[in-house]
Amino acid sequence: MNTLEVRNLSTHFFTRAGVVKAVEGVSFSVAPGRVLGLVGESGSGKTVTGFSIIGLVDPPGRIVQGEILFQGRNLVGMAEPELRRLRGNRIAMIFQDPMMTLNPVLRIDTQMIETVQAHQKVDRETARQRARDTLGMVGIPSPDERLKSYPHQFSGGMRQRVAIAIALLHRPDLIVADEPTTALDVTIQGQILAEVQKLAATTGTSIIWITHDLSVVAGLADEIAVMYAGRIVEQGPVDAVLDTPRHPYTHGLIGSVPSRNQRGVPLRQIPGTTPSLLSL
Repeated sequence: MNTLEVRNLSTHFFTRAGVVKAVEGVSFSVAPGRVLGLVGESGSGKTVTGFSIIGLVDPPGRIVQGEILFQGRNLVGMAEPELRRLRGNRIAMIFQDPMMTLNPVLRIDTQMIETVQAHQKVDRETARQRARDTLGMVGIPSPDERLKSYPHQFSGGMRQRVAIAIALLHRPDLIVADEPTTALDVTIQGQILAEVQKLAATTGTSIIWITHDLSVVAGLADEIAVMYAGRIVEQGPVDAVLDTPRHPYTHGLIGSVPSRNQRGVPLRQIPGTTPSLLSL
């Protein structure tokens, strides 16, 4: 059984200007231990797809059709208390902005211990040990001391690593990661990507990695889904899609990636502008 199956998902935003079809007819699946790269330009619907999966689409947006099956259970229409028991435990999300995860007025140890104890009946010291180990796993030096810090005492990259650690605390079955390594330097980014691959391989965790960076997807993902204007225009094994793309947008996306072997050669551009989601 696939960990996640998204079937014909459509998420619209009902605004005064009209209906914004942010996600329209999207379908894909993720098997245990596999990584799906969800790629596309800004505004293509990647993040809204991720928010739809974990039930964080706020009004005026709502899911208007489709199914989101997590281990066979449909998350669409699931009661909020039941969804809350899954979210942060069996399903985790890593946000692009770490301050969407972190409380600025609480110490890191308080936040991580509360996260552990919210879903598992363990004593405070056991929860603290797990928090310490997870901080070390994502490359935070002196985790014992860092647990006593507040979010404002970390750099942006360090805050993002803490947010990633919180998502990994329960070894979830599914992680939805929304460009979580954008703010990290290349060395730490590589370390995080290696840990993500190890987590998927050793625990069977399924991962949806949302990004615009094809180089990250090429080294991390098993499969890729390319989004454009709220729709998936191409998907398949990552090597097949990147080596022999079939859709013109995928061609353009690959061609726009800078290369050190083409100094002085202008980057390829995709002519025209992205259509308004109000008119689709």
